[in-house]
Amino acid sequence: MPTREHTDCGCQEYNELSRRNFVIGSAGAAVFGTLMPEWLPKVVLAKSAASSRDVIVNIFQRGGADGLSLVAPYADANYYAARPTIAIPRPDSSSLNRGTALDNSFQFSKGMLGMLPAYRAGELLVLHGAGLSYSSRSHFDAQHFIEVGIADDLSYSTGWLGRHLATSDAMVAGTKLRGLAIANGLPDTLSGAPSTLPIPDPGNFAIGGSDETGNARTNWLASEYFQGTEPLRSAALDATATFALLRSININGYVPSNGVQYPTGYFGSSLRAAAALIKANIGVEAVQVDIDGWDTHTVEDPLAGQLYTLMREFSDAIGAFWADVLQGNGNYNVTLVAMSEFGRNVKQNGDAGTDHGRGGAMFVMGHKINGGRVLTKDWKPLAIDNLEDEQDVKVTIDHRDVLAEIVRNRLGNSNLGMIFPNYTPATLGVTK
Repeated sequence: MPTREHTDCGCQEYNELSRRNFVIGSAGAAVFGTLMPEWLPKVVLAKSAASSRDVIVNIFQRGGADGLSLVAPYADANYYAARPTIAIPRPDSSSLNRGTALDNSFQFSKGMLGMLPAYRAGELLVLHGAGLSYSSRSHFDAQHFIEVGIADDLSYSTGWLGRHLATSDAMVAGTKLRGLAIANGLPDTLSGAPSTLPIPDPGNFAIGGSDETGNARTNWLASEYFQGTEPLRSAALDATATFALLRSININGYVPSNGVQYPTGYFGSSLRAAAALIKANIGVEAVQVDIDGWDTHTVEDPLAGQLYTLMREFSDAIGAFWADVLQGNGNYNVTLVAMSEFGRNVKQNGDAGTDHGRGGAMFVMGHKINGGRVLTKDWKPLAIDNLEDEQDVKVTIDHRDVLAEIVRNRLGNSNLGMIFPNYTPATLGVTK
């Protein structure tokens, strides 16, 4: 394992990864075609006629989320022995910080209670021991492998969600915005997707400058490139159409259903914007939202400190999204997935934190998800002999098994050989 340098409660690699700038832009289907090796299967466009086809909201918990704090195995004495000061108290304890039982083995910590209503309604599935079948403790490598859907190839340049959109017909014909990353740059997950943009603040998307001259600048862009050459002409016209489209939605004025209040931070605001876009029925099929800060090497404190605060932000925003979009007026067809590049070590370190691990927790939410349970595969007590390298939860559920079932059954795309090349997914019963 490489030596880690700790800065701002995180390793040097993670800090560098967090600062890197993604290439901002929209990748078209023609570009996608030039990047595909010849050995990939022939594409058969998935049709969009089925009204049951879902919009997907993909959440990436960047930094390596501690699945054993989010969803703690309270029935396992080994867990408490390995984490004498940062374990989540049992649900039957007298502690004010005790967890809430999900079943006879696992519990939500108090920071995760925002997602409990969706779980109890049977619309949230928790998976434990999920991650990459390929062993990597590098943030950069693990994030890339998960985002491209290929476990051991750093050269691959299109994402699994990008390939899904590129091999399926648009749900709304002629839409200018099929995919959206609420981010400053396009993440690897959506690379290769047609009609897809990174937009950090969809409610204020426009050409930079004074509000008073915004329309004039937009009109100039359209007229200047209208007679131009490709691909600049199409890019300019698509950009101006997207400006107008997002203005027409009035995301900043969006009122959630059921009196729902989203958390006021960036993650909550991003999910609120995603809800507005989905309800506007403009043809958005995939939204990616990242939540950073999970690299908890020091003073993790899942009961009252940095990890607790992050879990509250994460779970409260997802809980609000569920109450607004999946329980509100309209009953929208949406599947939400949340995952991280890896979990953390079972044993806490000398700085009251945890270091890079392997298997972690994964979450899937939706009307057609077999939720209300914690799904594991060959889960064993956290004794040293049962751990990978005597320190980590083993990966027994490959994240592609979960994603492939969602792509096939909820997104209506059977091109799994294209979306997850060189991999045969197992069926876990994630969807109904």
